[in-house]
Amino acid sequence: MLSDIKNRVQTYGKMIKFSHTIFALPFALSAVVMAWRDHQPLMSDLIWILLAMVGARSAAMGFNRIADADLDAKNPRTLIREIPAGLLTEKDAVLFVLGSSALFIFSAAMVGRLCFILSFPVLFFLLFYSVTKRFTKYCHLYLGFAISLAPAGAWIAVTGSLSFSVLFLTLALMTYIAGFDILYACQDIDFDREHGLFSMPSKLGAVKSMTISSLLHLMTFIFLIIMHFTFGMHPLFLLFLLAIGVLLIAEHKIVRPDNLEKIDIAFFNINSMISILLFAGVLVEALVRGAR
Repeated sequence: MLSDIKNRVQTYGKMIKFSHTIFALPFALSAVVMAWRDHQPLMSDLIWILLAMVGARSAAMGFNRIADADLDAKNPRTLIREIPAGLLTEKDAVLFVLGSSALFIFSAAMVGRLCFILSFPVLFFLLFYSVTKRFTKYCHLYLGFAISLAPAGAWIAVTGSLSFSVLFLTLALMTYIAGFDILYACQDIDFDREHGLFSMPSKLGAVKSMTISSLLHLMTFIFLIIMHFTFGMHPLFLLFLLAIGVLLIAEHKIVRPDNLEKIDIAFFNINSMISILLFAGVLVEALVRGAR
């Protein structure tokens, strides 16, 4: 019985790629740490914020798997995903999305009335991404926008309002996500063209798309530098930004238009390190500043 439950949980976790939560979660946690300067949330609020993040992302990824089930079954790269592979039914996925959405909305309500009200449009923005590839090559930018709501939402949850300064962290996440999603989409150029799907790589080609991705990641770095100054952060944080800059360059060095073999390394390993470095930098900066 316990073994069956464990296997079921692992299957759902694989469906939504729960391990990829590490991309956006550190940005949201960074917003919480920076908001802590003038506001000290209750431990219960922090727990609800984390549950809201998990619920929102799970709902979005689950909905994406439902929306793309027919396409995943035709694409050799995605044929092993849980729904086309028969490990989960679409009904299972629908129930999972409903449960995850309920968790997100309930957790937001437990944080405060404003968060509860905002949870509905945020959920819409997250779910709507799954249909954007049907009509616009800018779906990557939309994905970045949808996910970038995480640090803004975390900031509102802690402070009860939105600050101009945290918008630079939000913009950094938006361009960061959009940039590496463009790289990831280069794997499916032929498939997307064959099935009439929209993406920058399928419409503009790999070379132009990777150039746009590089520019977006340059903007990510610039937004993080601006955030450093608008928040008046300790100079120590610049060392972490330097490391992030090096990793962003490395990501674009190992993924080339004529060689996509290392895209998984760039997508998961390097991007995970970037997110973790950002949170580590924000946390260390806060500790150093607090010790002064």
